[in-house]
Parts: sequence; C-alpha cells; structure tokens
Amino acid sequence: MKHKGKVINTYSADINSKGLPRPLVDFLELKEGFGIINDKFAGKELNKTVMIVGINSYELAKENEIQMEYGSLGENILLDFNPHDFEVGTIFCIGDSEFEITEKCTICNHLSVFGKKLPKLLRHCRGLYCKINKSGTITKNDDVYIKE
Repeated sequence: MKHKGKVINTYSADINSKGLPRPLVDFLELKEGFGIINDKFAGKELNKTVMIVGINSYELAKENEIQMEYGSLGENILLDFNPHDFEVGTIFCIGDSEFEITEKCTICNHLSVFGKKLPKLLRHCRGLYCKINKSGTITKNDDVYIKE
C-alpha cells in the first residue's frame, strides 16, 4: 500500500439533518453492504455510500472568492490531497476500512447557492462516490493509503 495523505475531517447527515453543509462528526463507522452507521443515506445506493472530497475543491472556491465551510460539498470524508487524481476502481484504505471509487459526482446546481460560478468551477473536482469493501472506523487525522 502507498501512503497518500490524511483525513482532514469527517461528516455525516443523520435523519434530522437537512441541506448542506453536512454536520461534522467525530468519526465514521463504515459497514460493508450497508453504508455509514447513523447516516440518513445508509442502505440506499450501496455504490454511493461514501463521498470523498479533496481540500483543493475548497481552495479553488476560495481563490474565486466563494466562501464555504467544510462539509458544504456533501462529503463524508475531506482529504488533504486531490482524490480526483485517481480512477474509478481505486481502493482507499483508512484505519481498518477499505472503500472503492465507483463514480465521479455530477455537478449539482444547488451548489450555486454558494456562488453562481461554483458548479462550473468544480466540474472536475466536485467529489467521488465510493462503495465500502471492508467495514471499519475513520477519524480525523487518520492516514490514507492507496491499495495497489
């Protein structure tokens, strides 16, 4: 496995959460074949149970004078590197969990509430959907590895 970076923060939307940003949480408990424990999207689309975003997406917004707090892109895991450098099928290992990129997140027009230019700015780095291959727990500052 190759070390790639670290987890900046973790986010999860419980059943009472509405809209963005997703609430910051102390940890994520990933369950294979289900999703993130206590997340309102768990058990629905298993190929999209985890969404990852790189810090570069927020930096790009900031460079274009668009201010957003972390979690505003709907991510579950915010990374200190650009996960868009990796292809569909790439497996990330964090703690004892493993998850695999299944598709690139499409641009949502609801992001324009943060700035009219934002959907177009982030067209190549909006986020990546992943499926859980191995259950485990993820916390802030965990190391991220790529399975080769």
